[in-house]
Amino acid sequence: MSIAKFWAGMLLATALFTAAAADEVVDVTEKGSVRALTLTEGLRYPWALAFLPDARMLVTEREGRLQLLSATGQKLGQVKGLPEIAAGGQGGLLDVLVHPDFAMNRVLYFSYVAEDIDGRGTEVARAELHGQTLRNRQVIFRLQPKSTGGRHFGSRLLHDGRGHLYITLGDRGDRPRAQDVTDAAGSVIRLRDDGTVPDDNPVFAQKDAVPGLFSVGHRNIQGAFIHPKTGDVWLHEHGPQGGDELNIAEAGKNYGWPVITYGVNYVIGTRIVEGTHKPGMEQPLYYWVPSIAPSGMTYYTGDKLPQWRGDLLVGSLKFRTLVRLEVQGREVVHEERLFTDELGRIRDVRTGPDGYVYVLTDARNGKLVRLEAVASE
Repeated sequence: MSIAKFWAGMLLATALFTAAAADEVVDVTEKGSVRALTLTEGLRYPWALAFLPDARMLVTEREGRLQLLSATGQKLGQVKGLPEIAAGGQGGLLDVLVHPDFAMNRVLYFSYVAEDIDGRGTEVARAELHGQTLRNRQVIFRLQPKSTGGRHFGSRLLHDGRGHLYITLGDRGDRPRAQDVTDAAGSVIRLRDDGTVPDDNPVFAQKDAVPGLFSVGHRNIQGAFIHPKTGDVWLHEHGPQGGDELNIAEAGKNYGWPVITYGVNYVIGTRIVEGTHKPGMEQPLYYWVPSIAPSGMTYYTGDKLPQWRGDLLVGSLKFRTLVRLEVQGREVVHEERLFTDELGRIRDVRTGPDGYVYVLTDARNGKLVRLEAVASE
């Protein structure tokens, strides 16, 4: 069967499913009406979404399950073979990534929280998916040292299509770790996709810097994508009270946390530091005050919502909204908030291979939602 015929069949199935579905919300946006259609319910705190070449989907649940869904969102069962996962607080099973050559090598990557005698920390493994079972599982990254506390694990995974894997990490709620190049907390890690360290990674001043370190000074990164035209690594990270940031991670650069920030301390509202600028530390492309608690992000290139082509779509946990950003080059020129209080806390946002936008909501009864344009009359 040709790829064109396959996707035509998938779209027909999707259309039939859409006609039968009743759980939908319509928002009148600045660029036309958009429908949010619920495909799947009953997901327990879903965290990330990925698409397989045959149009099936993978959804991670933070409590430690990897769900396999059909192209129309029907649950097909759980994937077996995950490692032991330490779920609690903000941690558990986090991101999942399908290798660009999955059709040939069957490789998946996933980030999760693991535990040892010192505490908990983010790890990344790769494995092959055969049927609904993971085989040949290999841990390719471990955050060390592990530590106590249930905050700021990150973590998003990116593949640049040129053999490199990017891992985003939080500071584990221990601010100084983000400025310590001998510690991977609060950083972006760049590896080859087999887990080895590239020879062209940046060189940091300290000889005992963490192998694979790409950029530092991040607080807690939970949204990222690689720009399809420039190859830049775009990411956003949680600020404290105010100061959520949109950045482009560049080799060897320091993004300032916790030395500079636009946020303040929780509850009491006092300054964390004295300023927002310091030589040698990068300014964000864009920031939010008050915080939106961003999670998930996609750069939209599809054809089902052409009015959004080239925009960034960012999930907001705090304001239960989808944020649309219009970008010119590296400058955000406009922001619109969509579906506020209609869908819930938005954990992940992805562009599907079919051109639709897919959203995961963060809840005990979490949902997978598809966004589609409403035809004008």
